Amino acid sequence: MSPFEQIVRSEDELRAVVGTPAARSLAKEHASLDVHDRAFIALSPLILMSTSGEDGRCDVSPKGDAPGFVLVIDEHRLVIPDRPGNKRLDGMRNVLSNPHIGLIFLIPGRDETLRVNGRACVTRDEALLGQCTFQGKTPRLGIGVEVEEVYLHCPKAFLRSHFWDSQRWPAPDALPSMACVLFDQIRPTDVTLQDYERDSHESNTRQLY
Repeated sequence: MSPFEQIVRSEDELRAVVGTPAARSLAKEHASLDVHDRAFIALSPLILMSTSGEDGRCDVSPKGDAPGFVLVIDEHRLVIPDRPGNKRLDGMRNVLSNPHIGLIFLIPGRDETLRVNGRACVTRDEALLGQCTFQGKTPRLGIGVEVEEVYLHCPKAFLRSHFWDSQRWPAPDALPSMACVLFDQIRPTDVTLQDYERDSHESNTRQLY
């Protein structure tokens, strides 16, 4: 039994509520990276990477670095370098069993986003990864993406949310720090909260590359 009521179960039902997309919304989709897409990627320091496992469970992970950190090989291929993180490897483990991937590229201050969908693999190609070297560190792994769909996404979500308007941002202390939250969730018994905050800060800043 679903925990929700009045469930929409077909596209016909969806269309009856929302209607059909404008012709431009469909026409803008293309199957390769053109000059405008490459320019957008070259200025993007942050992407959201969506994958799903063999069982259909989904994951979205942020990936960030200096603008243009995603390597565009040609109009059909790109590589996302893997930088040091928490070693959960949620996205990579998903790609091993289900190659479908979705990416959203963001540029600070721009309300439009670039969406790229395709098929992914985990690569150890030294020649490609060598081109992703930054601050003297070459990634050991990367996610190669074969591009299938590309289009600019409209800015309405960012306009509604006023995401880039610093005057509307919450106060820095509106939420507890991540270290405080994790300390409360994990409840470690061998360290104090102060130790946990210090170790978390040192770990995050020390292992960027």
